[in-house]
Amino acid sequence: MTMRKRRDSRPAHSDDRGVRGDLDLFGPPPAPEPRVEPASHAPIAGIYEDLGTTFPGASPSSAVSVATVTETAKDILEGAFMPLWVRGEIIDFKAHRNGHWYFCLRDGNAQLRCVVWSKDRRSIPAAPDDGMQVTAFGQLTVYAARGDMQFAVRRLEAEGDGLWRKALERTRAKLEKDGLLARERKRPLPRYPRVVAVVTSPDGAALHDIVAVVRRRAPHVKLVVVPATVQGDAAIEELCFALDQVRRWNLADTVIIGRGGGAREDLRAFNDERVARAIARCPAPTISAVGHEIDVTICDLVADHRAPTPSAAAEAAVRATEELLVELQAKARHLVGAMSARLDEGHVAVHRLAGDLTTASRSVVERRAGRIAAAAGRLHALSPLATLARGYAIAQGDDGRTLASIDAFAPAAEFDLRLRDGSVRSTVKSISATDRKAEA
Repeated sequence: MTMRKRRDSRPAHSDDRGVRGDLDLFGPPPAPEPRVEPASHAPIAGIYEDLGTTFPGASPSSAVSVATVTETAKDILEGAFMPLWVRGEIIDFKAHRNGHWYFCLRDGNAQLRCVVWSKDRRSIPAAPDDGMQVTAFGQLTVYAARGDMQFAVRRLEAEGDGLWRKALERTRAKLEKDGLLARERKRPLPRYPRVVAVVTSPDGAALHDIVAVVRRRAPHVKLVVVPATVQGDAAIEELCFALDQVRRWNLADTVIIGRGGGAREDLRAFNDERVARAIARCPAPTISAVGHEIDVTICDLVADHRAPTPSAAAEAAVRATEELLVELQAKARHLVGAMSARLDEGHVAVHRLAGDLTTASRSVVERRAGRIAAAAGRLHALSPLATLARGYAIAQGDDGRTLASIDAFAPAAEFDLRLRDGSVRSTVKSISATDRKAEA
């Protein structure tokens, strides 16, 4: 309305057909009204008068669409504000099913609608909670579809370590539920590995430190470098791929994964659940060598051994050659001592067994001698010689047979009478039978 009144106040002879539209078709214009425009609108009206009615938005016939207005406002707003950090309190947080996050940042005087697009969530460790004090980095823009001004957040940091701690505890709880943090899962490191695989950046100082320590301590150990980015957006995927390569190869005795020191944001890949599960799948014992002694990463918890630095990881992975020689010498001395002790024990045992055998033999001989003497006594008691010793004699014929019955004798027959100490040649003079009834 203000623009229309300003045009009507111009002189009638001026060429304002383009501005007044179809009013010139119906006769001369009405007399100008003595109105005074507000000072704030006068420059804008003058611009439109200079541009003409065909300029977009200068007249009803050149009205622009709502989308044009919101898109133009978006371009102007994004051009006027560079990306910046904003501090405030999280309220009305909502996680949409499409992956976007919506919330408001507020302070004591105002609030600002915010959005985190799903593609930007990778740089944020965890979803914030209502009431959390945060600083957000992003771009002030307009959501053209609705004409709403909003703050597109790309990074989000809570005061202290709230978001990082929340993400860490959430990941740790999931891995602990699956048993990947159990102490009984921890495998001992091989004392004398032949092949050590190193998963790290090929250009980092960590690899240089590991190579220097291994070459100094155990030059015979073979080092196999599996390159991977250790920070940035590509680090998670590359670390997982490298660890899967080690698993498929399956010829490493020990696996070292790590990097040098860095800020907490630089360690994001080593707190990722996917990298932790890839470490757990390694067939060989693993050493986590994230050079950050203050913070313990998820990889530190899942690995079989944690080293504070890459150099310490190399020292834990291989034994020094000098240490090996000293240990071998000590084992040799121990073996010689054990053999000597065993021989001494054998000698003592042999002497003891010899004494026991002698004692046992004597006992056996004595028992058997006693049994033989008893048997000899019994035989002697039954022997004819013993009978002769008691005063008896034995009659024997010329053929040596014993004449035990009167039927074997004949009158005038000769026979030998065997006595205790000799024999007597005898002749039968008479034969008489024993009275059986009298004996009875």
